[in-house]
Amino acid sequence: MREGNIVYEQAKKFALRIYLLKKYLCEEHHEFTLADQVLRSGTSIGANISEAIDAFSRADFHYKLTIALKECSETKYWLELLHEAELISDIMFDSMYTDLVSIYYLLTSTCKKLQRHPQND
Repeated sequence: MREGNIVYEQAKKFALRIYLLKKYLCEEHHEFTLADQVLRSGTSIGANISEAIDAFSRADFHYKLTIALKECSETKYWLELLHEAELISDIMFDSMYTDLVSIYYLLTSTCKKLQRHPQND
């Protein structure tokens, strides 16, 4: 079910970009603390989506997607901070932020649908 799952595939591609961002921050700016923070939250999005795919119930599925959504919010914060600290360029920020917002909207839409149409497990 992972193959063809748009939000999972986008989150996985984003996680790779976050890994490369961490590498860049460490090598070019010797910034390790913020690099570690953005790596943890940015890769956790896809990890939680992956867990949701294997959820044992609809409630568990919704819970894992909610965690992924929270990780998106945290990652937005770290990207904004890195940008405002001038550790990433406008182009880098805009590109990554656009990808992240796309994932965020997909997760938000799914979570809202699950809230509107609850089913007993």
